[in-house]
This record gives sequence, structure tokens and C-alpha cells, in this order.
Amino acid sequence: MDLVSILVQLVGGAAGGSASGKTIRSADLGPLWNAIAGAIGGLGGGSITAALGGAAGGLDVASIATQLLGSGLGGVVLQAIVGLLKNKLVGK
Repeated sequence: MDLVSILVQLVGGAAGGSASGKTIRSADLGPLWNAIAGAIGGLGGGSITAALGGAAGGLDVASIATQLLGSGLGGVVLQAIVGLLKNKLVGK
């Protein structure tokens, strides 16, 4: 995995986490934490996408689009899980 793939995964995950936090109100962690949780989830989602046969790296459009979609989905999932758990435990 190269640096470009990692950056694309971080950006896609942060975007997915931010969108998820604004869409699912009960999972909102605030703008910064939505993006951080999403970026971490994006690394996992992008890695899973690459392992399942997605375009693993490079600068072509298909590779970047695959990385963005996989990492965005990973960001949404992790942010929603963390947000729901945190808000359930804290009682928000």
C-alpha cells in the first residue's frame, strides 16, 4: 500500500464519517470526532476493499474511485458504531 492510497482512504473515510454524523443524529460525535472516527474506519474499509480484489493502488481513476468508495463506507460504519455506543453509554 502506497502513500497515495493511504491519503485517499483517510480523506474518503473522513468524508464518510462526517456525512454519517450529520445524517444519523443519534450517532453524532461533533464535526472533529466524526471526521477522526471516519478516517480510522476509512483505513480499514479501504484495506478490506483492496484485499477483496479492488484496485489496490495507483493514480488511475478506477483505483482512486474504488478506494474512495471502500473507505467512505468504512468511515460511515465505524463512525456510526462509535457514535451510537458513545451516545448510548453517556446518555445523550
